[in-house]
Amino acid sequence: MNIRFTNRLSFKQARLGVLAAFILGTLLGLVQVALDYQSETAAIDREIQAQINVSLGPASRIAYNIDAELAAELVNGLLQAPPIVRAEIIDNNGIALASVSRPMASSPYRTVSDALFDRRREYAQPLYVQHAPNELLGHLIIEVDTFHQGASFLRRAGVTMLSGFVLSLVLSLILVVLFYGMLTKPLVRLINDLLNMRAEEERSRLPCPPGHQRDEIGALVEVINRQLQSIDVNMRQKLRAEERLRQYLEELEIIVEARTTELQDANIQLRLSNQELERSREEALSMARARSAFLAHMSHEIRTPINGLLGMIGLTLDSPLNDEQRQQLTIAYDSGKVLVALLNDILDLSKFEAGKLQLELIPFDLGALIEETASLLSQNVGKQDIELTCRIDPALAGMLVGDPTRIRQIVSNLLSNALKFTEQGHVAIRVEVEKRRAAEQWVHVIIRDTGIGIAREALGEIFSPFTQANANISRRFGGTGLGLTLCKSLTEAMGGRLKVESTLDEGSVFTVSLPLATHMMVPTFAFPAPRSVVLFNRKGRQQGPVLLEQLEHWQMRCELIEYTHDATLPECPPADFWLIDSVALADRLVDRHSHVPRLLVCPYSRLLGSDEARRRGIHQQVASPSSRARLARAIEELFVVEAAPSQPGTALPNPTGQRILLVEDNMVNQMVAKGMLSRLGYQVAVAEHGEAALARLEEEDYELVLMDCNMPVMDGYETTRRMRSDPRWQGTPVIALTANALHEDRQRCEEAGMNDYLAKPFKREDLQELLEKWLGHTER
Repeated sequence: MNIRFTNRLSFKQARLGVLAAFILGTLLGLVQVALDYQSETAAIDREIQAQINVSLGPASRIAYNIDAELAAELVNGLLQAPPIVRAEIIDNNGIALASVSRPMASSPYRTVSDALFDRRREYAQPLYVQHAPNELLGHLIIEVDTFHQGASFLRRAGVTMLSGFVLSLVLSLILVVLFYGMLTKPLVRLINDLLNMRAEEERSRLPCPPGHQRDEIGALVEVINRQLQSIDVNMRQKLRAEERLRQYLEELEIIVEARTTELQDANIQLRLSNQELERSREEALSMARARSAFLAHMSHEIRTPINGLLGMIGLTLDSPLNDEQRQQLTIAYDSGKVLVALLNDILDLSKFEAGKLQLELIPFDLGALIEETASLLSQNVGKQDIELTCRIDPALAGMLVGDPTRIRQIVSNLLSNALKFTEQGHVAIRVEVEKRRAAEQWVHVIIRDTGIGIAREALGEIFSPFTQANANISRRFGGTGLGLTLCKSLTEAMGGRLKVESTLDEGSVFTVSLPLATHMMVPTFAFPAPRSVVLFNRKGRQQGPVLLEQLEHWQMRCELIEYTHDATLPECPPADFWLIDSVALADRLVDRHSHVPRLLVCPYSRLLGSDEARRRGIHQQVASPSSRARLARAIEELFVVEAAPSQPGTALPNPTGQRILLVEDNMVNQMVAKGMLSRLGYQVAVAEHGEAALARLEEEDYELVLMDCNMPVMDGYETTRRMRSDPRWQGTPVIALTANALHEDRQRCEEAGMNDYLAKPFKREDLQELLEKWLGHTER
C-alpha cells in the first residue's frame, strides 16, 4: 500500500519534534541575541568612556592654556577612532577652541542598527585642573556613530539564528530516517501482509515484523489476529443463519400469497368504511356549523329579552322604593346577571371548541384588576362571617402585557367559587411574581379558602364541563359546573397553568400561573408620604398582616396591635394616624387621643354614613379588601382636608344636553336605552330601523348614534355603510348595541364602519363609559 510521504507517521513525528526543537532553539537564540545586545550597548559606552579618560588630561591643560593648536591636534587624534564622527573642545565661555567632524557611514542595514542602538550618541565631559578643581575650564564633546558596533552585532545575531535553523533541519532529517526505520517500515509491511491475506485461508495469522514482538506493533498484530479469528467464527455462523433464512423466506412466500388474498378483501372493506367515515365527517361538520349558527342565534334571542329585563329592573331600582321592594328587585337583578354570566361561559366554551377564541395583548394593571374584582365580589358576599383579603406582591410591575378581560374572567370565577363554597373563615387572594430568567416572568394568582374542600378522588373531574364534586353541591350551593372548565381553558390558551390543592372540609387552594411580560415597572397609583401608624387588628383576622406589609413597603413606621373584644386595649403609642378594622373598636377608642386621625378599613356592608362616622371619630373609610390606590388616597386625605366618608354609591352625571340617535326596533330595548340615556342627561331620538335613522339624520344633527345590528327594512350594518359613504356623517361616532356577542360579530361591526361595540345586556355604567370615551366631557 502506497502512502504519501507527508502522510506517514515518521514524517508527522519528525515534523512535530523538529517544530518543537525549532521553537525552543529560536527562543534560546533570541535570548542569546538579547544578552549580546545588552553587552554590546554597554561596550559602546565603555569604549568611548576609555577614549574620553585618555584625552581628558590633555584637554584640560589645553583649555587651561587656551592653546588652539594643541586642541586641533587632540581632536584630530580622537577623530582617528572609527566610531567617533565629531570631536570638540569648548572653553568656559562656550567658544570652540577646536572642532572636527566627518559624515557617518551608510549601509542598507543602518535602519535596523539605528533602531537598536540609536543613530548617534553624544558624550560631554567637563574640564578641570588639579590645582583649581572648582574652576570649570570648558567641555570635551565627542559624538559617536553606533553603526560600527551595530553592524558587528547584526552579523553575530544572524550567524546565531542561521546556525539554529541549520541544526533544526539536520535534526529533522535524522528523525525522519530513525522514525521510518522504527515505525513506518514495520507498519507498512504489516498493512501489505494484511492486504495480501486470502479470505479462503483458514486460521490465517499475520506475521509479526522482526524485532517488534514485545512492543506496540507486536501487540497490534496480536489483536488483529484475534479479531480475524473472531471474524472467521462469525462468518461461519452467518452462513448457517443465511441458510436458515432462505428456508424461512420460502415458507414466508407461501404465507404472503395467502395473506395477500386476505388483504385484498380487507382493502375493499376498508374503502367502504372510509366512504362511510367521510359521510359521517360531513355530517359532523354540518352539525358543528348548525350548532354555531344556533348558538349565535340563541345568544341574540336570549340577550335581547335579558337586556330589557335588566334594563327595566335597573331603571326601577333608581326610583323611590320601600325596603322590601328594593330587596326583591335587587335579587331579580342579581339573578339576571348570573344568567348573563352563564350565557357568556357557554359562548366562551363554544368558541374553544370551534377554535375561534381571540386573545388580546395589551398593557394593563394586574394589581388594580385583582383589587377591583375582589372589591366588587366582596360587596355581593352577603356572609358576615367571611373575611376576604387581597395581597399584591410589592415587586409586581405597574403595567403588564396580556388579556385583562380573560384574566378578570378567570379571577372572578375562582373567587366567586371560593366565596360561594366558604360559609365561615376567610378567603385570601394573593399575587406573587417569579422571575426565572432575565426574559421570563411568571405571575401566580393564588386563591385560598377555608370552605368545604374537594375530595381527592373528585379533583380530576372538577375541570370537566357540567361537572361538580358531587350532587349535593349543586343542590346546596347551585351552579352549572362550567366556571372551572372555562378557567382552565382560558389559562391554557394564554400559555399558563391552573392547579388545585384541596382537603375535604378544610378548604382549597387554586393557583393560576401566567407568563406575563412587563410593560412598565412604575406603579400606577401614588404612594402616600411616609408616616407613623398604629394598626389595630382583631386577633385571628388576616387583614392586619396584609395591611402591615403594604404600609411598611410604603416606608411607614408601623406598630401592629392585636386585640380581642373581651380584653382591655393597651395604651397606644404616639402616631400620625390610627388604622382600625371595625366600628365596635372605633366606639371603644372614641375617647382616646381624639386629635389623632382615624381610618376605618372594614367590609363594604359595614361602612358608615357621614354623620355616623363623624360621631364615632372616623375621618376616612375604605371598604375591605382595600385597593392600594384607594388606601393611599385615603391616608393622604387624612392630612389634606377634613372630609367625612361618604356613602358608597355612584352619583349620576350632570346633564350634558347632547343629542343621541337610538336606532332600535325592539320596543322594550328602546325604553331601557332611552331611560338610561335620559338619566345620564342626554337628549334621545329613536328610529325603528335604518331607513328611519337616515331620514332623522337628514333632518337634524346628532353627536352620536347607538345602532342595533339586526333590524327590519334596513339593518345596522347597511345603515352604517351608507353613513360612512356620506361626507356629512363620516365623523359621527357609531356604537353598536347588539345581542350578537361572538368575535365575528364584533369584526363585522368594525368592517361596516362602526366605532365601538357594546353587547346586550349592558349596564348603565358600561354605556356611560362608552359615551364618555366618544363624547369626552361627561362628569361623574
